[in-house]
Amino acid sequence: MKSNNYIPFNKPYLSGKETEYINDAVESGKISGNGKYTKLCQDYFQNRYGFYKCLLTTSCTDALEMAAILLNIKEGDEVIMPSFTFVSTANAFVLRGAKIVFADSKMDEPNLDVNRIETLITPLTKAIVVVHYAGVACDMDAIMDIANRHNLYVVEDAAQAIDSHYIGANGVKKPLGSIGHLAAFSFHETKNIISGEGGMLVVNDPTFEMRSEIIWEKGTNRSAFFRGEVDKYAWVDIGSSFLPSEIVAAFLYAQLEHLDSIQQKRKLLWNMFFNLLSNSALESKIKMPFIPHYAENNAHMFYLVCDNINTRTKLIEVLKKHNFHSVFHYLSLHNSPLYYQRHDGRELFNSDKYAETLLRLPLFYELSVQNVKDICKVISEFCTTSEV
Repeated sequence: MKSNNYIPFNKPYLSGKETEYINDAVESGKISGNGKYTKLCQDYFQNRYGFYKCLLTTSCTDALEMAAILLNIKEGDEVIMPSFTFVSTANAFVLRGAKIVFADSKMDEPNLDVNRIETLITPLTKAIVVVHYAGVACDMDAIMDIANRHNLYVVEDAAQAIDSHYIGANGVKKPLGSIGHLAAFSFHETKNIISGEGGMLVVNDPTFEMRSEIIWEKGTNRSAFFRGEVDKYAWVDIGSSFLPSEIVAAFLYAQLEHLDSIQQKRKLLWNMFFNLLSNSALESKIKMPFIPHYAENNAHMFYLVCDNINTRTKLIEVLKKHNFHSVFHYLSLHNSPLYYQRHDGRELFNSDKYAETLLRLPLFYELSVQNVKDICKVISEFCTTSEV
């Protein structure tokens, strides 16, 4: 069924109070950052999820770059991470001089294969960066066990993982971003909670608390000065202009007030996609997302895994003809023009499989139940009638 209106891949959600809070920030005379709305947002995350310390940033990329600085990543250090991820995950550590050692994805889901990690550790390994793809947790008990035994840091790239949890072997649920030494979140307009651009560094290891604040404030102890802890502030470390303006923070806070209703709607749509497309007749061409027993689904995205790149290409074209915009996702970083010559030559079969076959469907707050039904009908008809 062709939609009468074009259905985009994503449409930013507005709660209705964004401009009200932005105006409030402007009228306060304090819009440069680390003001009222920055504090409200940081307190919200710390109180709701139990994060030790939160620092809003201008992007998740900046949060990852702060993590690399905090870990003192330097020339010659090795950092293990998945190849199937956005370039920011690697860039943050490459900028500090690290050698990236890419791990393959799992066969049944895009997250990195924990069983491959230990074989990649050398005396030069400094950190493991895990990416919770689609907001679905990596096996954090196993990863933290490996890191502890080898004295390594763990950074959670939780860009897509707001309001998602890991379920430990003891049955205790832990918010993603609260388990590794450091974590980075994104509030880009494609995420569940947005501020246009924007991100957050989470510090879970108290030993990083003071320095994280200094790096955040351009390498100065400015925050300590304003708290009266020092009589003047000075340049004491490296850093950059990582903190966002109050305008960005005000927008974000309006979103946070509606987090539960946003999540409820997104999960409703995700479950509809899953239920309508979980049909054995379709399995020869598409596979559903896999959620491990230790992970929650925060409905960040709904993706399909096609049987090959030709099927995916054709399905994108068919959906487009019906006014539905679907997209593929990451290309394997180990095959990228920048990093191909630096990679150690290992074939990462599963990462390349997802690069060629994973397809993301529209998923946003204002997507209607009827939209989901229409998209699923097009996909079902394609899978049962199309010859690729």
